[in-house]
Amino acid sequence: LATGYEKFVLDCEVLGMLHKLLQGLDLSDDALAMDSIRDVPPGGHHLGTPHTMAHFRTAFYRAELFDYNSAEQWQEEGSLDAVQRANAKYKKLLREYEAPDLDEATDEELQAYIAKRKKEIKPEF
Repeated sequence: LATGYEKFVLDCEVLGMLHKLLQGLDLSDDALAMDSIRDVPPGGHHLGTPHTMAHFRTAFYRAELFDYNSAEQWQEEGSLDAVQRANAKYKKLLREYEAPDLDEATDEELQAYIAKRKKEIKPEF
């Protein structure tokens, strides 16, 4: 079994997609927006309607690590693949991480548990 920070970040991206997928389809009157569709004349567009403006940010899952640009723009920006983007993201996450406050008693218990387990577990290599 092997893993790495990039794999973890990519897995989180996939979990985000699955989370959106498992929310299911919203078939409510508001989501279907039939009134909004009827309000737009033939040849018109829905991009500026109040319904679109209210829902466009949450209607789809947009993965951070995927590139949605044209091939030309992707090349101009360094041709980064998903693994390279994941590498940059995990480094940013680690750089910006702030450890949560931990009360002293809890920290002591955790340190004692870690020391105990280190003595009990023998590496197999």
